[in-house]
Amino acid sequence: MACVSLASSSSLILSSLDYHRHGFRVFTRNCVDAVATRIRISRRNHRFRVFCESKTTEHKQIRRCSPFLERSLLSSNGSLDSDEWKAVPDIWRSTADKYADSIAVIDPYHDPPSKFTYKQLEQEILDFAEGLRVIGVKPEEKLSLFSDNSCRWLVADQGMLATGAINVVRGSRSSSEELLHIYNHSESVALAVENPEFFNRIAETLCSKAAMRFIILLWGKKSSVAPDIVEEIPVFSYDEIIDLGRESRKAFSDSNDARKHYKYETIGSDDIATYVYTSGTTGNPKGVMLTHKNLLHQIRSLYDIVPAENGDKFLSMLPPWHVYERACGYFIFSRGIELMYTAVRNLKDDLQRYQPHYMISVPLVYETLYSGIQKQIFTSSAARRVVARALIRISFAYTAFKRIYEGFCLTRNQKEPSYLVALIDWLWARIICAILWPLHLLAEKLVYKKIQSAIGISKMLMFPIDSDMVQAGVSGGGSLPMHIDLFYEAIGVKVQVGYGLTESSPVIAARRPTCNVLGSVGHPIKHTEIKIVDAETNEVLPAGSKGIVKVRGSQVMQGYFKNPSATKQALDEDGWLNTGDIGWIAPHHSRGRSRRCGGVLVLEGRAKDTIVLSTGENVEPLELEEAALRSSLIRQIVVIGQDQRRPGAIIVPDKEEVLMAAKRLSIVHADASELSKEKTISLLYGELRKWTSKCSFQIGPIHVVDEPFTIDSGLMTPTMKIRRDRVAAQFKEEIENLYK
Repeated sequence: MACVSLASSSSLILSSLDYHRHGFRVFTRNCVDAVATRIRISRRNHRFRVFCESKTTEHKQIRRCSPFLERSLLSSNGSLDSDEWKAVPDIWRSTADKYADSIAVIDPYHDPPSKFTYKQLEQEILDFAEGLRVIGVKPEEKLSLFSDNSCRWLVADQGMLATGAINVVRGSRSSSEELLHIYNHSESVALAVENPEFFNRIAETLCSKAAMRFIILLWGKKSSVAPDIVEEIPVFSYDEIIDLGRESRKAFSDSNDARKHYKYETIGSDDIATYVYTSGTTGNPKGVMLTHKNLLHQIRSLYDIVPAENGDKFLSMLPPWHVYERACGYFIFSRGIELMYTAVRNLKDDLQRYQPHYMISVPLVYETLYSGIQKQIFTSSAARRVVARALIRISFAYTAFKRIYEGFCLTRNQKEPSYLVALIDWLWARIICAILWPLHLLAEKLVYKKIQSAIGISKMLMFPIDSDMVQAGVSGGGSLPMHIDLFYEAIGVKVQVGYGLTESSPVIAARRPTCNVLGSVGHPIKHTEIKIVDAETNEVLPAGSKGIVKVRGSQVMQGYFKNPSATKQALDEDGWLNTGDIGWIAPHHSRGRSRRCGGVLVLEGRAKDTIVLSTGENVEPLELEEAALRSSLIRQIVVIGQDQRRPGAIIVPDKEEVLMAAKRLSIVHADASELSKEKTISLLYGELRKWTSKCSFQIGPIHVVDEPFTIDSGLMTPTMKIRRDRVAAQFKEEIENLYK
């Protein structure tokens, strides 16, 4: 235990630090009751001693608190407390009261492995927040939080917000240059970082070009930090922050006099909570300013989409700074759910072992699962392969006719069918379903249960979402390809697709469990308005008409930090956010196969991604890319062709699949280990013709790339979206040669 000795009631808020080899010597000029106060925090035998000597003055330090989380402290000091959530950290008081002994988080892959109940997690957050105050963090200061998903990320995030500070979040896979840009642009004063290894990787870039008051290590030992850094900048471990906070809180609870020297304020719902920098697919990332009100809107609105209850299990795998993972995590905790942290490398094992009720991720994960299932089917015996594929085709037909009689078929046509036509349509679909149902049931027993058991998703609701306003790539981008959506429906796994942007905190619309319209992103969530406008005139278009999607609601950002021109482009005077997405709203029908689709939003691409050919025709690359990616031979694709006569493509093939296809077609010998580029291109052309034949345009010239687009190469964002502009720039010469 730490031992605290107070010579007089004195603030533990620190403004500057003088670091010494065997401890911390702290000097402050703005303590609440001191003109000259010296606080020495020495560490001997792993124990802290805090000494304060001060001269009294009338100056009071501002202490900003989360109004419901710290209501007991506020009420005891005559400040206005609250019975409702005004700030995001307020959820922890409610959950600690309702679900005190329920498990909140399990973090098995960090050292040490961690597990917290809701009551323990609340106390950990309060201790961390107080520890930040002890080392000098003030309201509205910006603190960078560069780390991956873990329970300590959550505690650090909520602790920062609970002090009234603004955190600036990013993950470990970002480049040093990008992190430096974010740190400096956000005006951060200090850094909380994943571990010493990550910090040492970025230290040379950051420490030479950025001012840091202190560094906090969430995991690992301070002794692993580069020695020259430790000599220049105070470094705190996670445990040290927790210990400082715990002892400061104890001092407050033991001394009424200590609390009187503060001026108390509450965090307001309109206060900025965080800066989330966009993925930067079209240039440097922009700092999206999100308020507590923005994030609380999500917490209060997501139950209609994810009806989670205490006792359910949730698997978390997205990076925590991905705004959808973050907002959904807050919501999940507000419902008393048990959350387990995992990573892509552990996903398959954790799905089987943990058996979650919910997992939220980007479409790339579901595409990968789909590819794995297809590979399992393909590598099985010939008889099993034939049976499985035949049964899956039957299930495709069964679910298609089922959508007809249930009224879940999308249409842009505003004209309703006659009563007679609607009745005949309904009866015919019912009859076909009745005929196919026994075979579909057989498929469930013979095939689908084995698939579900193999990947651990028999009862799991999956929720992919497009959540980046500047996303551009399909492979790992924001939209779930239709063939994958149809496949999961056929095998009995419910996939609820949502839509949102970083700029909208993020969720705008989502498919409900009771209204899961394939091909759409669902209805707008609570207190959210959506309209479709003409790109040139800005006039509101009727249902069924395609245009630019605009949204308004409590979740819409305040703007981009220090970027008024970009803010003006995105937000109009009436609060409407221009998403930059092309879409349409399904018209309302009272009868027929589309009677339950009215009001759902359908997306068809990005306005900025539209390719204008030299003929004046507009090509939506998303349509072609989604179709092409149905081929197992194509790993990644970017459609090109701006100002050319026809669209082309840059393709990263799956070399293993291409070679196997060549052997099946006897293009090469069975013992061949590689395939020439000419034969690879020929096979890819055949695949493109096969899968894009029903698209509005056909792909012409293609350039084959051996190495995949990756984050490390700079051709993908940290959220696994392809950076179109960088791909086009890197292969500029090859693209020019394609069209010569």
